[in-house]
Amino acid sequence: KAGANTAAVNYHFTSKENLYVEAWRNAFERSVQAHPPDGGVPADAPPEERLRGKILSLMQRMGDPTNFEVEIVHKEMANPTGLLAEAMHRAVDPMRRDMRRLVQELLGEGASEQSVMLCEMSLMGLCFGPIGHIRGFKPPGGPRPDGPPMKFGVEVLAEHVTRFTLAGIRDLRERAGHAPKAGGKRRRDSEVSKRE
Repeated sequence: KAGANTAAVNYHFTSKENLYVEAWRNAFERSVQAHPPDGGVPADAPPEERLRGKILSLMQRMGDPTNFEVEIVHKEMANPTGLLAEAMHRAVDPMRRDMRRLVQELLGEGASEQSVMLCEMSLMGLCFGPIGHIRGFKPPGGPRPDGPPMKFGVEVLAEHVTRFTLAGIRDLRERAGHAPKAGGKRRRDSEVSKRE
């Protein structure tokens, strides 16, 4: 028990449930302000660079130890209340749609909706998979999973995820014979991958 003044909570937020939602929303807004979703990459940059910016921003946001949004979501996943579903959908869905459009652009004209969804799903898995390890989350009721410690930062992870994703998308695009979507500058995937 936090020892909070229930009357004050009810006065300002009408209920503890609303306080919970507002706490997440506030943490989310702060984290997005600290780590803008575009990663500081201009909208007219090549799609490969825009992808890199989005991946880096997302992983910096999730890996930021001052970002309480992640802590709240982790607790929600361990003990679902359903209270955050609508707020999370409204806040996160525009970012997901934007990422999906970018994946579509990278896959090229003629890419199926299924291909786009599978690529987006794989990309998100690569982004979120290591976050629990980085932040030291433990499974409910159990010890932290074994494995070598990650002795590298979020930037190194983001660069790996970018290279891996672009290589996969390039392979799918070439196998399907899709041309990159017209409009906007393009840069060879290898140029994005030259960062060590």
